[in-house]
Amino acid sequence: MRKVLIAGVFALCGFAATAEPVVIAALGDSLTQGYGLIEQEGFVPQMRGWLAENGAEVRLINAGVSGDTTAGGAARVGWTLTPDVQGMIVALGGNDLLRGIDPAVSRANLDQILTAADTAGVEVLLVGMEAPGNYGPDYKTAFDTMYPELADAHGALYAESFFAGLDVDGDPQAARGLMQSDGIHPNAEGVARIVAALGPHVLELVDRAAE
Repeated sequence: MRKVLIAGVFALCGFAATAEPVVIAALGDSLTQGYGLIEQEGFVPQMRGWLAENGAEVRLINAGVSGDTTAGGAARVGWTLTPDVQGMIVALGGNDLLRGIDPAVSRANLDQILTAADTAGVEVLLVGMEAPGNYGPDYKTAFDTMYPELADAHGALYAESFFAGLDVDGDPQAARGLMQSDGIHPNAEGVARIVAALGPHVLELVDRAAE
């Protein structure tokens, strides 16, 4: 319904529906917010640049909050889904892992976020995370599979891993060179690789949101 109303407004004003940039919000944690980097090196500014270079007119909103868990994202998704937002990137779960939160709790929070987007008529790209093996195989399976299963249940787009772009021919040493000193957050080059890997998924989100 939201898309129909927006298209109607454009038609009444005599403009094509593609005359304005598509508005996408990036709901996430410090990885989205750009922790430890100057502003232009962060995920959102670099993704903005990548999208522009690939011909997409997008207004990308940084809705990343350092330290946020899936619970934090669920608590503020209503503020993020303002009437002008047409699509949303959801990249949460890393802090749930750091705290050892039960995957069932994380799953319920992500489901709440996706349900809010469904209700608002907003398209979603859900970006997965992978649990380390030290929590045990049951935890890892429950955590890793919640992303594709939730994306399928809600008809959302899905990207397997936020860090997919950091896989440098399976060389862990090379991957470490793409991280900041804390070993958790990517440096500027690491972000550029993440953006290049996620960019095609975001372009697909933009296309869906513009329909």
